Amino acid sequence: MFEYLEKRKILLVYVPLILYWILLLIATSLPSKDLPSIGVYDKFEHFGAFFGLSVLLSLTFMYQNKYPLLKKYFWLSAFLFICFYGFLDEIHQLFIPGRECDILDWTADAIGAFIGVMLVLLLLKLFKYKAGLLKI
Repeated sequence: MFEYLEKRKILLVYVPLILYWILLLIATSLPSKDLPSIGVYDKFEHFGAFFGLSVLLSLTFMYQNKYPLLKKYFWLSAFLFICFYGFLDEIHQLFIPGRECDILDWTADAIGAFIGVMLVLLLLKLFKYKAGLLKI
């Protein structure tokens, strides 16, 4: 599975990451017509959005060859990068009508990012895949 993705990383990893991130940025930039929700469902949305982002970013860092440190620590790099992005996104929402900056939203983002990178690590272990062994 990972060999297949690595051989087709541009089409199956890089492009989906770019499109997903653009969609996420658009979704968080739309003004809310309703009052801000503080319900649990909102936290699941944050979790899911950042879970998907972390999986794609982990694979992107793992498959890229330009920055060896990002490749070596792809899971940590992706997690930290996404946590920082989640923080910036919450600050960004202060300026969007009907949105608010919420530490619990950022916490759900961070948990989603953590579970996403842990899933990638688990799958790598299950498939006994060593990142960077395939050279094209």
